[in-house]
Amino acid sequence: MDYSLNTTVVNFQKSPRHIIILCHGYGGDGNDISLVANYWKNFLPNTLFLCPDAPEICKVNPDGFQWFDLMDQTEDEIFSKSLIAENKLNKFIDDVVQKYKISFNQVALVGFSQGCMISLQTALKRKKKINCLIGYSGKIINQAHLSKNIVSRPEIYLMHGDKDQVVPIGDFLSSKEFFFKNKYKIHTKIFEKCEHRIPTEGLSLGLEFLKKNLVNNY
Repeated sequence: MDYSLNTTVVNFQKSPRHIIILCHGYGGDGNDISLVANYWKNFLPNTLFLCPDAPEICKVNPDGFQWFDLMDQTEDEIFSKSLIAENKLNKFIDDVVQKYKISFNQVALVGFSQGCMISLQTALKRKKKINCLIGYSGKIINQAHLSKNIVSRPEIYLMHGDKDQVVPIGDFLSSKEFFFKNKYKIHTKIFEKCEHRIPTEGLSLGLEFLKKNLVNNY
């Protein structure tokens, strides 16, 4: 596979009708989040799932990867490094669309935790709009920057656990308010007694969202 990032592929096919790109969390890898793809693949038979490794080795977990560094960094440093990761994810999306000769409207992004953060920042700033995005347990990295650079308005579903100690529920509520202020109509779900993870209900809701927006509309 000639992608810009090392990638775990699920449900491979030469001519997919749809492509879902899944972005893992801090210290994880494409193989980790491919568990989500393996849950969905039987329900989305014409869909190719691509799970790229983030571009950097994780400083906390050298066996995993990071989209950008979070350790001993100021907010400005984190944001600056997120812009580099955003460019790499954008290139990955463009490469995939070109390789499989599909439209951007046949592409969805799914992100967990840090993967959600980079997916939101990337999707909203893209000139060529993707179809939709699901964000689990994440947040907006820099609201001031993003509000000034909104280009795309894909369908968005944000989900979060109310007991999340890694990315607190307050970050979810702040992101929800951001979308409201910027006139987005997004879907949201808070899971009760749920920590920093994707519950089974979240997988089911995500699947129905993808069927409605990615499959049925194209």
